[in-house]
Amino acid sequence: MTVRTARWTALAAMAALALAACAPTDESTGTAPSDGGLATVKEGVLTIATSDPAYEPWVVDNDPSSGKGFESAVAYAVADQLGFDKDHVEWAVASFDQIIAPGAKKFDFAINQVSISDERKANLDFSSPYYTTSQAVVTLEGSAGAAAKTLADLKALKIGAMVGTTSLTAAQDVIDPTTPVSPFNDNDQVKQALTSGLVDAIVVDLPTALYITAAELDGGILVGQLPDSAGGDEFGLVLDKGSALTAPVTDAVDALRDDGTLADLEAQWLTDAAGAPVLK
Repeated sequence: MTVRTARWTALAAMAALALAACAPTDESTGTAPSDGGLATVKEGVLTIATSDPAYEPWVVDNDPSSGKGFESAVAYAVADQLGFDKDHVEWAVASFDQIIAPGAKKFDFAINQVSISDERKANLDFSSPYYTTSQAVVTLEGSAGAAAKTLADLKALKIGAMVGTTSLTAAQDVIDPTTPVSPFNDNDQVKQALTSGLVDAIVVDLPTALYITAAELDGGILVGQLPDSAGGDEFGLVLDKGSALTAPVTDAVDALRDDGTLADLEAQWLTDAAGAPVLK
């Protein structure tokens, strides 16, 4: 080997080392995020949107970056499936209306209890469902249903539900009360029937139950979830229409469903933490 050749070999080796030193790394692991070359709005980072404020049990303490709360935990699980660790996830603020509005977004996907519907799919892409609403029983302090702990405890009660809904079907089939379930035209009438004493308890989907017991009903009690009552609204991650991320995000959600992660997170955050046991 000539002196000139040896010098060129040494210079090439030094250049290779310099390039390696300049490569982007994950400070926590020393490796670059394995995002599979996905086309995100910010290179090397997955940007996820949700509303502000975001409420429990979907997001704990209005801090989606904590990973605490059902939707926060689901978002990070999806990110991990896509190859983004927590250090390469950023959160954006978007209202519900901004999330479902047509047009390009400044985030990769949003998670905000958005129900999948044909009308919305005309302008948006959705992942496969990460959650299908179950049905829950709500009553008031001091009512005949306040002490109910089991399905048997509910049978003798007067139950109300919205006509034409999964809630009404579940009330009839799962509770099977001795008095026929009272149907009402909408959930506002259902709540009014409860507060006026026309019924002892009502059946609504779990997200509605969580909201009205926390924010609308004085002395509201979430008795629990009805078993085998899924089949209501399906929540999906929201993406731009025609997004290149729709397929990989859907694959990620499907993988989390198949390996039991979504069920585990639902049990952790929507059953245990939210105080909504499945009634037996």
